[in-house]
Amino acid sequence: MTPPTLRIAVVEDDPPTSDQLVRWLRAAQPQAQIDTYFDRDGAEAGLQRERYDLVTLDLELGRERHAGIALINLLNKRGQGTPVLVVSAMPAAVYRSIMKALDAWDYLQKTQFDEAEFIDTVLALVRQTRQSTAPASDDAPTLDPLWQRTPLWRGQKLNLPLTAQRILATLLEHRGEVVAYETLFDAVKSGRSRDNVRKHIATIRDALREVDPAFDGIESVPMRGFRWSAR
Repeated sequence: MTPPTLRIAVVEDDPPTSDQLVRWLRAAQPQAQIDTYFDRDGAEAGLQRERYDLVTLDLELGRERHAGIALINLLNKRGQGTPVLVVSAMPAAVYRSIMKALDAWDYLQKTQFDEAEFIDTVLALVRQTRQSTAPASDDAPTLDPLWQRTPLWRGQKLNLPLTAQRILATLLEHRGEVVAYETLFDAVKSGRSRDNVRKHIATIRDALREVDPAFDGIESVPMRGFRWSAR
């Protein structure tokens, strides 16, 4: 089955940069429908009017230094889980953590990346978009702890730290089987104890219950470990 056409918005007030991003996006996704916006007002109208599969945006639009933050907040209020790739001249070391807190999915600093890195990042976000919207063969979360992308379950983001993501990924890899504490220790960089693993399991359960309060799909196996038992 042919995947549906992607709709992508590029929000960038510098026309040459906008043109370059569009060229790179077309190289990565030739069939995509790409809309460009050059100021906050136009972008706000477009983001409210259309539902996009991916939005790339600059933080500073015209004289408004943090216009992009307002646009991210607008998307968050819509609750559609739209992936946002921030492409900004603001220093990544400072702003990446801020953007993560705002639920931006990734951050690239201008002049610090090339076409290949941009395309790799876009394709990774596109895969997550398709995984979160496609009918699932099971009801398991979508995880990518290696790339540290935001984990998803039933189209919603899971609030999980990286260690908890690695533990959950291990459980899913061995779903239906008992995963021993010793195996789960491999996912924990420090504090390799059973108590610490149990704390991470509690964090995972809490995150899943934020999506489904009735979730009870991680089974504790006394003296041995844990098992992903959800269907």
